[in-house]
Amino acid sequence: MKKLSILSAVLGMAAFGAASAADIAIYHSPTCPHCHHAREFIEGQLVYEYPTVSVNEINVMVPENVEKFQDALAKCEYDSGGVPVIVIGEKCFQGYADFMQQDLRDAVEADMSDADKATAAENRKAYEQDAEGFKAAHADRANAISEYNATTAASDETAQKKSDVKHGTTAYFYGLLIVLVAALGFVLVRKKK
Repeated sequence: MKKLSILSAVLGMAAFGAASAADIAIYHSPTCPHCHHAREFIEGQLVYEYPTVSVNEINVMVPENVEKFQDALAKCEYDSGGVPVIVIGEKCFQGYADFMQQDLRDAVEADMSDADKATAAENRKAYEQDAEGFKAAHADRANAISEYNATTAASDETAQKKSDVKHGTTAYFYGLLIVLVAALGFVLVRKKK
C-alpha cells in the first residue's frame, strides 16, 4: 500500500508540476508618484528576488486598458479607481508604501515550494549586499516585465484559449491516468491478500 501512495504522489507531481511564484499585474498611471515607487520596487528588486515571477504593467491612462482596469477593480472589490492596484495571484493591494514590501513578497510566495522560497531568500540577501552587481549578473530578469497592450492581448487571448483546451485535455488525461494507476494498485494489493 505504501508503494501505491508513493507512486500516486509522484504521478500527481508530474501531472500538475511544482508550484511557482505568482505573477504580478500592476495597474498604474504615469502621473502617480505612488505608482512610480511601486514599479521601482517591483521592477528594481522583486523580479530579481523571484526568478520565476513575471510582471504585467497596465497603464490605466490608455483608453484601451480601462476595461481591464475595471475588471481588476471588480475582482478586488475596490470601489475607488485609485492607483496603483497590484494583483498578485488572488491577492489585491491598492496604493503603495514601503511598509507593504513584505506583504507583496508574501503574496508572491503563497504557492511557492520551500526550495523556491529559500532561493528567493538567498537572492534577497545577495541583492542587499550588492544590488548593482546582482542586477548586472541577472540582467535577463528585466525581460520579466512587460507592458500590457489591449490590441496585442486580444490576439494573445484567442491563442491562449486554444492552448487552454489543449492543456485542459492533457491535465484530464494525467488525472485519469493517476486514477487508473491507483485503482490497479488497489486491485493488485487486494489480490495478494
